Amino acid sequence: MNQPAASVYHAHVYFDESTLSDAKNLCVATRDKFNIAMGTVHEKNVGPHPCWSCQLTLPAEILGPVIEFMNFRRQGLTVFIHPLTGNDLIDHTEYLIWLGESKQLKIDQFL
Repeated sequence: MNQPAASVYHAHVYFDESTLSDAKNLCVATRDKFNIAMGTVHEKNVGPHPCWSCQLTLPAEILGPVIEFMNFRRQGLTVFIHPLTGNDLIDHTEYLIWLGESKQLKIDQFL
């Protein structure tokens, strides 16, 4: 079976009210270090995400260095990473990477 090729990934940093500052710092530091796009810092649940979150968009060629950078600076935060292959269900259930504690996503919207 051929593996899909993804040229872009999303990294979602999960946080709550008590870790908002840490999440902002991690997202800004990652954005600035790798010159990548940073989305809105959502202080509410959006999409399939079970927590407040902020999305970073990164090209596949820097996935490894971004994972290493975020993993050692996440201060207990959970980071959910997935490719954009065109199949949202599989991207969010099979081709995912967790840094920290995994969470139950709300995938009903992809069914």
